[in-house]
Amino acid sequence: MRGKVRKGIILAGGSGTRLHPLTLEVSKQLLPVYDKPMIYFPLSTLMSLGIREVLIIATPEDMPKFASLFGDGSQLGIKLSYASQPEPRGIPEAFLIGETFIGGENVALILGDNIFGGEEQIQAGFENFECGAMIFGYRVSNPSRYGVVEVDADGRALSIVEKPSTPKSDWAVTGFYVYGPKVVEMTRALKPSARGELEISDLNQTWLNEGKLELIRFDDRQVWFDVGTSDSMLNASNFIASRGAEGIRPGCIEETAYRMGFIDHGQLKCLIEKMPHNRYREQLVTVLAETDV
Repeated sequence: MRGKVRKGIILAGGSGTRLHPLTLEVSKQLLPVYDKPMIYFPLSTLMSLGIREVLIIATPEDMPKFASLFGDGSQLGIKLSYASQPEPRGIPEAFLIGETFIGGENVALILGDNIFGGEEQIQAGFENFECGAMIFGYRVSNPSRYGVVEVDADGRALSIVEKPSTPKSDWAVTGFYVYGPKVVEMTRALKPSARGELEISDLNQTWLNEGKLELIRFDDRQVWFDVGTSDSMLNASNFIASRGAEGIRPGCIEETAYRMGFIDHGQLKCLIEKMPHNRYREQLVTVLAETDV
């Protein structure tokens, strides 16, 4: 649909080896980041962009856990579906797994361990998306850990390389991507890398070669966490806690659903009444009181 992205995918697979032994029995994306399961944050991000159809891709073992957590999403005014990725064969495989879900439309993909704070720049780019591909760059001190985008003097992308030993810039590509419907066809044409996976950097480079990739570079207003290590999980938790102290509740999916108009006042009240008495419920009671009619 031109100028619109109605569908989103959360890729929540992988084995979480960098968080061993935390992930021996629990999916990384179900681990807590301060007061919520990690996956709440990427789901909230998609919802805040107006996306109401979401496919969650996880391992066969973990998929029932996500389905038990969220159900069909109707309580949030959204539609959730699930698919499995038996082996970690690269981020782009999500588009092959989700081909039927995508159904020839534009699609956004967010990684299940990526947390964004201050989403104004994502929102602005997302609203202007027409077709092709859109990626988001974040300046980091250790670019060799990421897909790195080389930029020219005007900030346009020149090349994208996955985990380069000698990075050509300090701009990392974050785990949020927006693509036109051609993404399935382009993914199918990719060749596995030396590590046997389809690389998202190769997919983005293909769009760049066609002159159809837009790079949006985040400034200091945007916060991004790639929660793959214990340190990054702690940093993200501290950030969420600090935002909570300011009265801002990142990743609160019920509040996001309400603010976006996916559910109404009465539906939010019903959700709250089913929750145990704890801090999370109290926060939502505050949201309800702020907008009580």
